[in-house]
Amino acid sequence: MRNPGSGDESATARNLPSMRPQVDALRDRPHARVLIIGGGINGVGTFRDLALQGVDVALVERGDYCQGASGASSHMIHGGIRYLENGEFRLVRESVVERNRLLKIAPHYVKPLKTTIPINSLFSGILAAPLRFLTHRQGKPKERGAFLIKAGLSLYDAFSRDGGTVPRHQFMGRTKALAELPALNPGIKYAATYFDASVHNPERLTLDVLQDGEKAGLGAGGENRARATNYVSVTAVTADGVQLTDQLTGETFTMTADVMVNTTGAWVDETNRALGAGTRFMGGTKGSHIVLDHPELLAACQGREIFFEHTDGRIVLIYPMGDRVLVGTTDVDADMGVDAVCTPAEIDYFLELIGHVFPAVTVSREAIVYSFSGVRPLPRHDETAPGFVSRDYRIERADHVIAGRTVPTLSLVGGKWTTFRALSEHLADEVLAILSESRKESTAQLAIGGGAGFPTTPGGVEAWIAAHTGAGIDATRAGVLLTRYGMRAQAVLDYLAAAPDRVFDSTHELSAREIAFMVEHEQIGHLVDVLIRRTSLAFRGLVSAELLVELAGALAGPMGWDASLQTAEIAHAQDVLARFHGVRVESLIG
Repeated sequence: MRNPGSGDESATARNLPSMRPQVDALRDRPHARVLIIGGGINGVGTFRDLALQGVDVALVERGDYCQGASGASSHMIHGGIRYLENGEFRLVRESVVERNRLLKIAPHYVKPLKTTIPINSLFSGILAAPLRFLTHRQGKPKERGAFLIKAGLSLYDAFSRDGGTVPRHQFMGRTKALAELPALNPGIKYAATYFDASVHNPERLTLDVLQDGEKAGLGAGGENRARATNYVSVTAVTADGVQLTDQLTGETFTMTADVMVNTTGAWVDETNRALGAGTRFMGGTKGSHIVLDHPELLAACQGREIFFEHTDGRIVLIYPMGDRVLVGTTDVDADMGVDAVCTPAEIDYFLELIGHVFPAVTVSREAIVYSFSGVRPLPRHDETAPGFVSRDYRIERADHVIAGRTVPTLSLVGGKWTTFRALSEHLADEVLAILSESRKESTAQLAIGGGAGFPTTPGGVEAWIAAHTGAGIDATRAGVLLTRYGMRAQAVLDYLAAAPDRVFDSTHELSAREIAFMVEHEQIGHLVDVLIRRTSLAFRGLVSAELLVELAGALAGPMGWDASLQTAEIAHAQDVLARFHGVRVESLIG
């Protein structure tokens, strides 16, 4: 089931025998108590939760893990202060609780984010906001003034209290605000500062959650009760069960399950159609972002996110990620028949809003090193403007007759990154109830992957790096591995030390042995998976022609690629980077 609007990066099937043990594990035992369709963060989180309860669970994802909306987020873990205006108190409370939890259980990827809101008036929006709250209608966009923002942040603080995890908000006048952030528009009247959190590596956090589930499913006798694979899609329902197609080889096989869970995001309705059911749950909106290499703008942010309303009432953000600056996001109705990409008009919008906030900072298109866009999995919203559609989630149940059996199917409508753990718990509990099973373990306090034992202070990070420097690993390389894998970096270092290794010439952030480790442990399907989702090299604009060739060569052995496949994978990576991310990389291969 391919859809041109899906952001589908799959290349043409290779028509070669599968070399993927994950696919073999599904084909060899073609029944699971639960089959999850969709490998974004919510599907993967539900997979982990069910595996921890001892349920025999399988997951398939038609692309790569975290390739869709989960990989196109604003990289924020936040409580959603603006949802208060829509009266979504349950969602805000759950969001801030989950934000605080993720800071504790995933500290290797989720970090505190200091956030400042520039404010241009005192009372603006004070009449429009209650009207929206009482009638749930969007009305004409109105910029929120200091009075409304102060009230919202005070309520937000009340929801955020959790043993002092995050400080309370601070309000300041123009003079103090400009002293802290001198590049801000001098016309501001006030500024408010509070804390949320960011996730710089959402793709790797998704992999950590997935691997936790796989580990939980390994029994003492060697049986595997938690099986997951990427690049496998649901294509039809046959007399024998659900037909699955390996997107890398073109091979098909069937599976059956006692319960199915549809977590395919904005494509929930399309997936249900492939299962033989017509639903109209979804009405996704497109959000785009750009990544800038711009030292002056980076310095203007002073290490914090600038979160504000633009002149059209749309919530937008500017914030540093390492030595780059992320700018987003738009919120427009998505056309599911076309690729979700950042358009020239959206880029114009981003550049204009930067000038609105930092009028003395000039930013041009030349500073853009990467762009991305995704479709939010929002519910069908008819005449409601995109920015006012609820970000809460719900679970829809339908019963399908598959292979002569009635199979309950749960479809997830909505959901956001911040609440993935709680949402996954909710979905898992629904499944357990259908299976007449009980919960054995909670994930509320359970560390995720490489977050277990991760150093909690800068000094602790430095000490870890110093302790793992030597034997061909310098401090910079050790730091890269710790950032990329969290405490799982130790397993990577052990793997690197087990055989001769060679650091890449095109980037010192990768080596031949690390690529072999990724192939063996992280389900690489395409060369571009390494650039976008196993590392941040593409995000930071660090992909070169030399890197493409060197990476293809390193992948060739463990992936079984001959020269023609290496060339095809380079071409595929060039196409994906250009078509979906605005990055053009010339090839060294004629």
